[in-house]
Amino acid sequence: MTFVAPAAAPITADERRARIRTLAAGLKEAGLAALLLGPTTSLRYYTGLDWHPSERLTGALIHADGRVEYVCPRFERDKVAGLTGSPDGVAGDILTWEEEESPYALVAARLADDGVLAVDDQTATFIWLGLSRVLGADRITDGASLILKQRSLKSPAEIALLQRAKAITLEVQRRTRHWLKAGVRTSEVKAFIDAEHRALGGEGGSWFCLVSFGDDTCLPHGGEGDRALQVDDVVLIDTGTLVDGYHSDITRTYVFGRPTDDFRRVWDHEKEAQARAFAAARNGAPCHSVDDAARDWLSSVGYGPDYCLPGLPHRTGHGIGLDIHEAPNLVRGDATPLAPGMCFSNEPMLVIPGRFGVRLEDHFYMTEDGPVWFTQPSHSLDDPFGEGASA
Repeated sequence: MTFVAPAAAPITADERRARIRTLAAGLKEAGLAALLLGPTTSLRYYTGLDWHPSERLTGALIHADGRVEYVCPRFERDKVAGLTGSPDGVAGDILTWEEEESPYALVAARLADDGVLAVDDQTATFIWLGLSRVLGADRITDGASLILKQRSLKSPAEIALLQRAKAITLEVQRRTRHWLKAGVRTSEVKAFIDAEHRALGGEGGSWFCLVSFGDDTCLPHGGEGDRALQVDDVVLIDTGTLVDGYHSDITRTYVFGRPTDDFRRVWDHEKEAQARAFAAARNGAPCHSVDDAARDWLSSVGYGPDYCLPGLPHRTGHGIGLDIHEAPNLVRGDATPLAPGMCFSNEPMLVIPGRFGVRLEDHFYMTEDGPVWFTQPSHSLDDPFGEGASA
């Protein structure tokens, strides 16, 4: 079986500049002077600069007039210049500070005397505190609403990258099921998954790979240790990869051997919950309505109520993009209206304490006509990847 991942081009500098223009307009409308991006995924979203967090501030100032200024230690200037000067980057002036100087004073000096600065909500607390000491708390505000308004609505280019990443991971999941053998350890499965992700064009999967056997599947984020697979064990694998920074995140649950009637019943309930969540995703409806649909149905067949076990212990889904978990979420209390361009996981896990857990996770994106799957859900317990009886 030959696998060919769908094509997807990297995000262009033109798209990033358009994002900056939209952000600048939002800053101007809100009466804000600028927004400071720290070394977060939002820095990559707007500028293309992918920078490691550390105790030294490196980031970007996006001004309300659309100007971009980078802030970094002096000894990092050449590296920042090289990265921002790449074809997919956004050029801008680079402001530097020496080791004994304050980067926060450098930022403050770029604002008008009464200018209010919005701050990337993912930046470290020490950055916020450093800015407040220089500017005063009344001249700093949370930039989350401006950023989320843009990042939650994916462009066609972003959706194509997400589609490629998820297609790769689904194929890795399929290959892993066929590769499993009695006695293999979870660490070996993770190594296999990482290698397969890389072979198919992803950026590896070892950074995010949950492999659980037997009653470890009761734990939503897996057990500790390096368990060996036994015949008739439940297998739960939750993994993903990156394509140009965009995430996949897919879970499959099945049995390595013969499933019990009780497991089959719970697996079918999980599949139905996932289907009902998908059907509830309608433009204009609040995000929580998707969680409500899954949870209400599960309660009707004897699970819960609420987050009680046996039942669904966590939200039905999360947003996804440059971060594996992004707002908004498909969870009780999130009233954000669903809109075209939003992308979510759909994973209303069922946990039977002390015995097993079942999570089927696929993702969908909203279009003008409603939700569309990135990957098709599990076909059946006995044939999870829809390969037919001969698989």
